[in-house]
Amino acid sequence: MAPDEPRRHPVDEVLPVSRLALYGFQHVLAFYAGAVVVPILVAGAIGLSDEQLVYLINADLFTCGIATIIQAWGFWRIGIRLPLVQGVTFTAVAPMIAIGQGAENATAALLAIYGGTITAGIATFLAAPFLGRLVRFFPPVVTGTVLTVIGVVLLPNALTDAAGGAEAKTVTNDFGSWKHLLYAGGTLLFILALYRLRRPFLSSIAVLLGLVGGTFVSYLLGDTDFDQVGRSDWIGVTTPFHYGAPTFQIGAIVAMLLVMLVTVVETVGDSKATGEIVGRRVTDDDITRALRADGLSTFLGGLLNAFPYTCFAQNVGLVRLTGVRSRFVVVAAGFFMMVLGLFPKAAAYVASIPSDVLGGAAVAMFGMVAVVGIQTLAKADLRDERNALVVGISVGVALLPATVPAFGENMPRDVAAILNSGITLGSLTAIVLNLVFNVLTRRPPRQVDAPGSGPRAPETAPAS
Repeated sequence: MAPDEPRRHPVDEVLPVSRLALYGFQHVLAFYAGAVVVPILVAGAIGLSDEQLVYLINADLFTCGIATIIQAWGFWRIGIRLPLVQGVTFTAVAPMIAIGQGAENATAALLAIYGGTITAGIATFLAAPFLGRLVRFFPPVVTGTVLTVIGVVLLPNALTDAAGGAEAKTVTNDFGSWKHLLYAGGTLLFILALYRLRRPFLSSIAVLLGLVGGTFVSYLLGDTDFDQVGRSDWIGVTTPFHYGAPTFQIGAIVAMLLVMLVTVVETVGDSKATGEIVGRRVTDDDITRALRADGLSTFLGGLLNAFPYTCFAQNVGLVRLTGVRSRFVVVAAGFFMMVLGLFPKAAAYVASIPSDVLGGAAVAMFGMVAVVGIQTLAKADLRDERNALVVGISVGVALLPATVPAFGENMPRDVAAILNSGITLGSLTAIVLNLVFNVLTRRPPRQVDAPGSGPRAPETAPAS
């Protein structure tokens, strides 16, 4: 490199093809379960057939790939150009189920969901410049709280998978058995052992090796099969408006607009966290481009029989865990997702990863998301009791749906859709409390001494 040639940032580094493929596929494996669980939940709630479910999964994977490439690669003023993986937001699950249960049949439900999704995507795209200017209302105390909430709220999902997942609860009735815990614990210990070796390459693909190794051991012991691969078609092409022209109903549109409002907070938090991890400052303009990508991807989701999209927190944790900062690794993951969406047999292999093995790896990834949130909170002055209240109350509120399953069940359906999402509750609480304590007041900060810190020295004027 010439002395006067600017050094390329690691985010923009194009790695060799072999490493791009390895690291990209690792992102796919980390993302896959979270990506397909939304179509599975929605399909079961609104009564879709098995064939419709398979089609939804393929459409979702294909569109996830497009959305990820848009966000990580970027073009014009769309896409943040950071290693961010896009996936269907969990925030949309409850509202979409509510829309579907109010429809005449399953097909009508999907058409209403797609109409609301298309409208919300267009609205988010057009409002992105305005929303980007609101970033000043998301200081470290808010974004750090949101990321901590995401990690903490998702950890129970990882632990549920580690105990065997939904199938162990309803089919095999061995939830929490030693077998599942050994698979999960073995996968996690294997990942930790690879990190303990302190070999950069092995550390960067530790999660991938853990998932492959855990699945292979489970197969050898007869606890995993690949029968679904044989039942899957070779090719499955996603076509626009597969179920017919979308319908535009006011209730569905409002529900999807609320979903996208919450994803704005998720995108801001994940974008800032990823910027911290890779060492690139995230500006208001970057957030605007990220939100445009969310809007465009969500519009394409409604067009291609999928759902609303946002950044996936578990992959943020994977970036932190592996230290691989190149955005083109995520672009490669996007292409893998598109391939999986076109070839159901290929997707079926990934789908064969046992829940307990995936849960063991997810404990590390979701835990790292929470750590990134804590690192971000370190930039906030938590000696100020107002900031401390923002964090403490938001985390407590976020845990309500997980710790009190009946919470909100006697509320109206639209209200319950919000109350049943810990991430939504925690994020909205952090935003509102920050506005009340830090934005709409001019009072000087009020500090409290940490336990054991001793008496505080009197404040003095700064030296000139």
